[in-house]
Amino acid sequence: MIRVFPSKTKWTPTDDFAFVGDPPLPIFMPKEQPVYVSCTFTWDVFEAERLYHSWSRFYSDVRLGGPAFGNPAGEFEPGMFLKKGVTVTSRGCPKDCPWCFVPKREGGIRELEIKDGWDVQDNNLLACSMPHIERVFEMLRRQPKAITFHGGLDAEFLTAAHVDLLKTIRINELWLACDHIGAVESLERAGDLLSDFPRNKKRCYVLIGHQGEPIKQAEKRLRQVWDIGFLPFAQPYVDGSTRKVHRGPDWVALIKAFSRPAATKAVCR
Repeated sequence: MIRVFPSKTKWTPTDDFAFVGDPPLPIFMPKEQPVYVSCTFTWDVFEAERLYHSWSRFYSDVRLGGPAFGNPAGEFEPGMFLKKGVTVTSRGCPKDCPWCFVPKREGGIRELEIKDGWDVQDNNLLACSMPHIERVFEMLRRQPKAITFHGGLDAEFLTAAHVDLLKTIRINELWLACDHIGAVESLERAGDLLSDFPRNKKRCYVLIGHQGEPIKQAEKRLRQVWDIGFLPFAQPYVDGSTRKVHRGPDWVALIKAFSRPAATKAVCR
């Protein structure tokens, strides 16, 4: 199947049947086959719809879908819509965070067939049953690369048993989140559980600017994350329909300071 994406990210597949944007010159076009235009972000919907019509000029079976269109997603197929090395072993999330589309699109937690990969992108892996998690770690132990949990490990669900499993694999990066003031306490507990792992392997997504959060409060939370022992990664809240983010110079400076480890270390040490 040909897959078409309206924009390129670091997760976009790179095989010969994955394209970003309009069809290539006829000489480089794959033979007649189904075409799937996949759209992840709501701000790319207009471009995805344009690409649907563009590819329909050359192929008879063109389909349009993806998370931005509310598709719930089914079983995970490695390399199809995410590049090689990424794996997703579950869908959905039992929580209902106001800034997150996952529960609305995918519903509660659903465990999937486990496929090999070294970059785990589950929305909430630790919400899965322990037998499923143990099988995931069996798979991770045979991977050729150190493991990254870009999907995030939910601090509220993290237990000592999970940490014991983490110690059985090679870790590249552990990603947690601290998206509001109330999450600091859970992150502190997680920090204690993960104290044997060095800071450079412990990353933390930090949503800032949601619901009018003042910049001073956002900076305070970013620094709290550092003090707990994680490398904070600032994520400015983005309006799903307009893609508006904080653009004032103070916000820009804060985001720059907390988006690269070297810059973060410079301001926090």
